[in-house]
Amino acid sequence: MSDVTDEKQPVITPVRAIVALCLFAPFVAMLWVGSYAKTEPTFIGIPFFYWYQMLWVLISTALTVVAYKLWQRDQRARKGGASK
Repeated sequence: MSDVTDEKQPVITPVRAIVALCLFAPFVAMLWVGSYAKTEPTFIGIPFFYWYQMLWVLISTALTVVAYKLWQRDQRARKGGASK
């Protein structure tokens, strides 16, 4: 006979999908070099290639904070739901 365990499998929830998207988007944006490998438009004299990457540093920071807060909320909800 096989033993049946009550272990729960990880569930993909909409919140977890958003967390994954927030963490994955900067990688896609930076790895798709053809989309930003140009000099125009310039911003205060800085070619597009450079300011686009620096902008993604700020965007990545914001997306990471959003992902972290959503993950915390999801974990609190799971712990609260499991104890009832």
